[in-house]
Amino acid sequence: MNGEQIAILIDGSFFLKRISRLLPADQIDSPEKIARCVRKLCFTHVIRLRGGSGKLWQQHLYRTFFYDAIPYDGKAHHPIDNKPIEFAKSEIAQHRHALFEQLRKERKLALRLGKVNRDHDWTLSPRLTKTALKTREWLAPLQSLEAQVPTAGGPLTLTLSDEQARLVLKAFAFWQSLQAGDIALGLRQKGVDMRIAIDIASLTLKKQVRTIVLVSGDSDFVPAAKLARREGMEFILDPLWQRVNDDLFEHIDALQSGLKAPHPPHPQICPAPP
Repeated sequence: MNGEQIAILIDGSFFLKRISRLLPADQIDSPEKIARCVRKLCFTHVIRLRGGSGKLWQQHLYRTFFYDAIPYDGKAHHPIDNKPIEFAKSEIAQHRHALFEQLRKERKLALRLGKVNRDHDWTLSPRLTKTALKTREWLAPLQSLEAQVPTAGGPLTLTLSDEQARLVLKAFAFWQSLQAGDIALGLRQKGVDMRIAIDIASLTLKKQVRTIVLVSGDSDFVPAAKLARREGMEFILDPLWQRVNDDLFEHIDALQSGLKAPHPPHPQICPAPP
């Protein structure tokens, strides 16, 4: 029985995004530094929950679970750059694999890896979708050319008002301005949330720990958290200073962060716990 020990579950994708906002770039620019950041987060939570001098803090740690997805290793052709892409050779993929190798060396840390699947083809950024749909209206005057095409033996003629010409040029400028980063391939993590939920249930029902700390900003954990608390588990959420919905507080026992708050505070950061 490890009834007084602590399990710390880290949603890796969320963690990596948040530390890029919370910490200076030179503190997280290598797998070794990111692993050190993970240790610091775990150390802070254990000392806050169990006290002590900190020298033997890992005795109170059952295990740290780090959840992420193996990077997509397929190929695609970028429709704007008109270049082939080998995702396995991308900087992001290589960095992620290097991080996994480093984390495997950490004491009392277990990797739980899902995978990334290609769900759909290239899609336009949501921030540009509304404008893209408006171009249908802006280009409507070009429809008058349709009647000329079947019988045209020479140049087509198009008469536009000043306003129509302005809108057509506006639509042309929009599509010409699209850059590589404005579209994305439909890649999605698979199996990560499921692994988190299964581990919460397993740790709870086997009574392997007394406290679970979940580092995540996702409300999908709520059913697992409710199970843990019904079974007498202490359940703590660490959203890494990201604001969470008020209704989530009824499903956790405490809200605290293992990393320092950003300075100056960001309006979307949750207040410091009492």
